[in-house]
This record gives sequence, structure tokens and C-alpha cells, in this order.
Amino acid sequence: MKKQTVQFDIGQLLPIGLTIVVLGIALAYGLQVMGDIQSDMVTGAAGCNSTDTSSCGAEYNATSDAISGVAQIPAKLPLIVTVIVAAVIIGIIVRYLWMRYR
Repeated sequence: MKKQTVQFDIGQLLPIGLTIVVLGIALAYGLQVMGDIQSDMVTGAAGCNSTDTSSCGAEYNATSDAISGVAQIPAKLPLIVTVIVAAVIIGIIVRYLWMRYR
């Protein structure tokens, strides 16, 4: 039986890590921009001000809902990273065992 040597390079994980970092930065910056846009939607009309937003228009409510929706992604980011790391580890183990017992 001919044995094969399997090599893994830690540099192969770098693009995945950089993608996660860029995603986190983009989400944080995007949420900041959306917050600035939402504050611009407070018109100062009757009942719509920075302390009481119950009478604000659909634009303010839309930005509020969008911020709530986008904010759910960073909350799930630790789970996404855990799944990616588990998939990489399982892939390494399966590949190692496949080459070893082939």
C-alpha cells in the first residue's frame, strides 16, 4: 500500500478570516450610517421629535425596522463563525482519514 503525505497550510484559512472581519466592519459602519439616516427622518412636525417618535412618518419607521433587521446579522455572527470553523476542522479530519486509510 502506497502512503501519501497530505499537507495543509494555515494560510488557506486567511481568506475566510478576512471575510469575517470585513463583514463585521461593514455591518458596524452600515448600522452607523442607517442610524444617521434615521435621525434625519425626524421632521420636527407635530408629535414627531427626537423624544417622541410615535407620530413620525413611514420613512422613520422603515429605517427603524431596517436597523432592527440588519442588527440581527452581527448577533448571529458568532454562530456563523463556529459553523465555519467546525466545517474546516471536519474537512481536515475527513481528508486526513481518507488519505490514511485509502
